[in-house]
Amino acid sequence: MKFKISESIATIKSYEPGKPLKEVEREYKISNVIKLASNENPIGFSPKVYDAVSKHMKVMNRYPESTAPVLTGMLAQKFHVNPRNIVLGNGSDDIIALLAHGFLNPGDEALMPRPSFLMYEISVKTAKAIPVMVPLTDFSTNLEGIVEKISSKTRLIFITNPFNPTGSTITYNEFNDFSQKVPDDVIIVVDEAYIEFVRDEAVYNSLQNPLHDPRIVTLRTFSKAYGLAGFRVGYGIMDTEIAQILNRIRQPFNVNTLAQAAAVAAIGDEQFLNKSIQTTHDGLDFLFDQLAILGIHCLPTQSNFLMMDLKTDATQVFEQMLKLGVIVRSMKSYGFDTFLRVNTGTKEENIVFIAALKKVLKK
Repeated sequence: MKFKISESIATIKSYEPGKPLKEVEREYKISNVIKLASNENPIGFSPKVYDAVSKHMKVMNRYPESTAPVLTGMLAQKFHVNPRNIVLGNGSDDIIALLAHGFLNPGDEALMPRPSFLMYEISVKTAKAIPVMVPLTDFSTNLEGIVEKISSKTRLIFITNPFNPTGSTITYNEFNDFSQKVPDDVIIVVDEAYIEFVRDEAVYNSLQNPLHDPRIVTLRTFSKAYGLAGFRVGYGIMDTEIAQILNRIRQPFNVNTLAQAAAVAAIGDEQFLNKSIQTTHDGLDFLFDQLAILGIHCLPTQSNFLMMDLKTDATQVFEQMLKLGVIVRSMKSYGFDTFLRVNTGTKEENIVFIAALKKVLKK
């Protein structure tokens, strides 16, 4: 029996995460594999997280607090907003889906760069709306191109800053010029998953002056700088009118008890956060230096990863690196056939990566 599915769903291609460590170890019968493919935190998470999660294990027979008052209270204090301006999600992609279902009707349009985080497109299509893709310009978000695509059907615009996968950024001046050209009834979703790693003060940070524009929805995550990718905790800061809609339709227990405890502990450990950011910056500096010695061109980045142009089929290099126990990311599926993306690892992992790359490229 063949079931009929939604036409919008039929066009969706599945999200493909970075190859898991255990899968590579099984497939190639090797150990000590390092993973630099998913922009994860190589030094783990704050030791305070382990203690907090352990203490909450004894109450796991109870449902979590739906509004996560401790976590939302800490976020509100950190960013000088009201807890009513905060929506928590099972990762920030949970909030992306809530925005799509809360504000898109069938036939509405949502604008986004191409390529970009696949969950924008998936969420829009599951809401039976139309994703409108705007190609990058010189590996950066084409803000003017997005403005040109705005129509009477436009309801959402997705902006990623810093941008994944290229690492490019949008400055304050660029964003302000762009936002002035966006109609008042269009929501601008600013995804700042990598904002903690930014070193350039000219890069736009929406929470330097939160809620000054009711159209702007800021998305943040605990997955990257805080190292909580496995706990799945994201949050959005937005106008209360938008937040009320999202809280009305979100699953009541979308952030579990252990995830809430982990995030509370993480946000309270500034020392670990600073260590995490410094490790990333040191790793990027090392990788840029070593890749320059090899004559490999890299795109500038303000994130915890970089893209490099190998001037050859990147997928073949990716596959050869797997055999050496190093997981990176081929950018062929993004349309960048000769590029690899690699996130920073520990000092030891970065050294192993460079050695493996030299061996594959025979440099």
